[in-house]
Amino acid sequence: MKKQGLLNSEISYVISKMGHYDQLVVCDAGLPISDEIQRIDLAISKNFPRFLDTLGHILKDLQLEKVIIASEIKEMNPQIYHELTILIGETKIEEVTHETFKDMTLNAKAVVRTGECTPYANIILVSGVIF
Repeated sequence: MKKQGLLNSEISYVISKMGHYDQLVVCDAGLPISDEIQRIDLAISKNFPRFLDTLGHILKDLQLEKVIIASEIKEMNPQIYHELTILIGETKIEEVTHETFKDMTLNAKAVVRTGECTPYANIILVSGVIF
């Protein structure tokens, strides 16, 4: 059994296969997910697990190049946006419309669905390199 890091085998496996610029989506319970993309469904009940909690654990294992968010989050969910910026620190943030964001999820290696039930609590994590 792993002593540290992510215990979820599916998320760990996806991260271990990611290369530079590969993408992993962490989303709320309502984001549409294409049948062609691997879905890692963690949602158990409304707001469990939370988006930010899930994201925080994933960020402990994934090296970031940048993140992509829907620009609407700043106005429609300012608390999540604020906490998200703290979690990602100095990582570059790219903002797109929510419609563009949904289209961009089609390029992801996988989508991690949380139980989050607040608007626009979605992020695309773009993998960096450790060297």
